[in-house]
Amino acid sequence: MTEVSSLTGRLLVATPALADPNFDRAVVLLLDHDDEGSLGVVLNRPTPVGVGDILEPWAPLAGEPGVVFQGGPVSLDSALGVAVIPGDEGPAGWRRVYGAIGLVDLEAPPELLGAALGSLRIFAGYAGWGPGQLENELDDGAWYVVESEPGDVSSPRPESLWRAVLRRQRSELAMFATYPDDPSMN
Repeated sequence: MTEVSSLTGRLLVATPALADPNFDRAVVLLLDHDDEGSLGVVLNRPTPVGVGDILEPWAPLAGEPGVVFQGGPVSLDSALGVAVIPGDEGPAGWRRVYGAIGLVDLEAPPELLGAALGSLRIFAGYAGWGPGQLENELDDGAWYVVESEPGDVSSPRPESLWRAVLRRQRSELAMFATYPDDPSMN
């Protein structure tokens, strides 16, 4: 098998051609990508469930909107915390993934991280790909791969993140931000 170039920390932006309803107009932050496979969370799928409803101690630290996000179709009964922590050193209970973005140990006391957190999102489930599966989807044109920005994790308007990420691209990808929800209505 050829060596996989890591896409950890990058965004997968669903192309209009992606037919899987789980990922329609999804923006996925890749938390891990190597020869073993890939794991990420969908940044723009808020649920109506408040963080306080399932992880009450973490609710005061969650960014707006203070709801749980559906991170993907895998393991919806598990929770992942993703936080942005500025600076070089993160506190105990936080593991850097890429740049200022890292995973929060939700078993740790929230007070341990509270002062350091720049933003926190809680995700139910995740998006996962086996070895070579994501590369095949990339070859098939299912995803655009773009750089992430720390603000993507905590976007206060997650429903507009797909368009916003595409719009900021300095290439022909920016024009896809205006792609209609239903092209047959043009």
